[in-house]
Amino acid sequence: MKQPINIFWFRRDLRLDDNIGFYEALRSDNPVLPIFIFDTEILDKLPEDDARVSFIFETLQNMRKTLQDEKESSLAIYHGKPIEIYKQLIEDYDIDTVFTNRDYEPYAKERDAEIENLLSKKNIKFKTFKDQVIFEKSEVVKNDGDPYVVYTPYMKTWKEKFKTTDLVILNTNENLANLVKNTRLSNLSLSDIGFKKSSQKIADYKVTSSLIQEYEKTRNFPAKDATSRLGPHLRFGTVSIRKMIKKAVAEKNEIFWQELIWREFFMQILWHFPHTVTKSFKPKYDRINWRNNEEEFKHWCEGKTGYPLVDAGMRQLNETGFMHNRVRMLVGSFLCKHLLIDWRWGEAYFAEKLHDYEMASNVGNWQWVAGSGVDAAPYFRIFNPTTQIEKFDKDLKYIKQWVPEFEEPTYPQPIVDHKNARERCLAIYKKALD
Repeated sequence: MKQPINIFWFRRDLRLDDNIGFYEALRSDNPVLPIFIFDTEILDKLPEDDARVSFIFETLQNMRKTLQDEKESSLAIYHGKPIEIYKQLIEDYDIDTVFTNRDYEPYAKERDAEIENLLSKKNIKFKTFKDQVIFEKSEVVKNDGDPYVVYTPYMKTWKEKFKTTDLVILNTNENLANLVKNTRLSNLSLSDIGFKKSSQKIADYKVTSSLIQEYEKTRNFPAKDATSRLGPHLRFGTVSIRKMIKKAVAEKNEIFWQELIWREFFMQILWHFPHTVTKSFKPKYDRINWRNNEEEFKHWCEGKTGYPLVDAGMRQLNETGFMHNRVRMLVGSFLCKHLLIDWRWGEAYFAEKLHDYEMASNVGNWQWVAGSGVDAAPYFRIFNPTTQIEKFDKDLKYIKQWVPEFEEPTYPQPIVDHKNARERCLAIYKKALD
């Protein structure tokens, strides 16, 4: 008779320490089999040299090596549809409970419901935990139970609730002895899952005291390397949100702290309003008569609009998988307002290119610049792509780095005139919204 085991399913929590679901699994009565599934439902939509897949793969190999070297265990890696992988696992093992951390995106919720249904038919328990946020779902809501749709009151309530929250950093290492003893669990190479090593590399995060203290002064200037690069690490869970919040609070820097709260604000918006992935939060904005000129969209994607700060941002994105947040607002506004191209086109392009792509924040921020989302910029707020240079890159360092030819005759003329584009935008928006 097979020995009963429990499974811990890694997803967006690729770390061994301070991982709540993993910690709870390790404290259970049965040996724990750690697994990761390269989900074909997600991978099949990605280019074969996607940097995020390389990053996940390398992170998993490092985790495997740690478990093999230190605990005579490993991490089993699979490739396929999760439901099919679980059918096979049920055949191979006597599973008592599957542990995992919660994911709040629409596809993840459907996937987990399907898995839970399969497991329940076999009398296997499915236990999920809150790990990637401090507060989830309806933990920060108005007095009447409705979700907040404006950031500032959400943030204030979040902070009030946080004051009475005991933020515990879990030491998972204490319980790693409860892993299945097997150093040769299923492994795969990148080519096995249809990918190759990316030439782009996801940067390490840096959350130093000086970066946090200087954050308010430096964060708006793209030529300065003054952002934390935390995005991908929070997205894939290679760092614990609890540790990052604890550090931000210890440094007493409200601005840095509030950026982390924005992330949770957008996550609870996606949870309560999943339709916002494809539809405007404010329905009347779906009446906008977008121009959706494919040639102009191509110029925008390639960083050839004739507006140097817009082009610098897009070229930085295409070459590195990163774009400075201040510039993201400008290129987003330019696409929606100057070119009158549907925010969903931009959202999809960022989803493909950004290393730190995270659905809730990406959708939330794109709807913000389009004016159609929660707590959005008013539709008549249209960034001037030329005066933004004076404000945020007056020495032209960022532009010269990414658009070295911008003062040469070869640099393209602006594809639209700012004044005309602004007036056209106001007229089209007004017509839709009246």
